[in-house]
Amino acid sequence: IYQNPACLSMGVKYVELSELLATSDIISLHCPLAAQSYHMINAETLEQMKPGSMLINTSRGGLIDTKAVIDALKSQKLGYLGLDVYELEGDLLFEDLSEDVIQDDIIERLLSFPNVVITAHQAFFTKNALQNIAQTTLSNITEFEKEGKCINTVNS
Repeated sequence: IYQNPACLSMGVKYVELSELLATSDIISLHCPLAAQSYHMINAETLEQMKPGSMLINTSRGGLIDTKAVIDALKSQKLGYLGLDVYELEGDLLFEDLSEDVIQDDIIERLLSFPNVVITAHQAFFTKNALQNIAQTTLSNITEFEKEGKCINTVNS
């Protein structure tokens, strides 16, 4: 167990991942995708989890080995899954595909579970983010109208 002395004075305690997995009812991932975090949730870490726990990922899809998660859901080792990201999401979560045959069998399997919720990556839809998008768009239109050009023009 690693404990940072500065954090101890604030009451923060660091624990081993195995202890965290074994004792947590809800595990929510909030970290970047890097070589050391790729598939940090895999068959081994899922086996360490408290039976019936809930896993939520709103960070990056590559943090989870989706096939291992499906196995854990099927065996009921994992009780619930919430995803705002999916490793192979590509264009799947950003368009209305209700009239199309989805070719991704992995996401189709995930969608078949009653204890799984998947949303299109919405983490950036905060009030501030939407205000900034609207403000930038209006500024671009105004600049283009006044000067015939825009600083944010993309040339191909």
